[in-house]
Amino acid sequence: MKKASGFPLLRAILTVLGIVVLIPIAIALPGHRSAASEDNPSDPWTAAQTVTPSALAAELKQAHPPAVVYVGVHTLYLGAHVPGATFHGPGSTAKGIAELKSYAEKLPRDSELVLYCGCCPLERCPNIRPAFSALKEMGFTHLRVLILPTSFAADWVEKGYPVEKGQ
Repeated sequence: MKKASGFPLLRAILTVLGIVVLIPIAIALPGHRSAASEDNPSDPWTAAQTVTPSALAAELKQAHPPAVVYVGVHTLYLGAHVPGATFHGPGSTAKGIAELKSYAEKLPRDSELVLYCGCCPLERCPNIRPAFSALKEMGFTHLRVLILPTSFAADWVEKGYPVEKGQ
């Protein structure tokens, strides 16, 4: 009689561990977007309140483009930004939110505003969510977020969309 080997059991355990441990890790890797992550429940905006880089680039060519507001780190803004964008941020600081609110206080609440950061992957950005929430709480009704999944450099600059540098 042949003695049962422990290897099939070990193989089964490793397979289950692979499913339980490795798949969630793979899903969390940058660049992977599952259907469930398209509308992140932690995002204060809806899918209708977003704009893609190609759509925004087209809107910037129109007679009345939206106001574009950068809410990230000032040094990145100086390096390159969306043409016509103004700097009001960073959204992760109380001072940045105060600057953003001061700028926005003078605007009609139905102004077309597009916020963006692009300092890091959107899902980890510390600036965009507080900035969006602050303007939403102020009553802005035409507020959108530029979707830059990886960064401004990767999703805007490297795709060949126009940029301005400096102030």
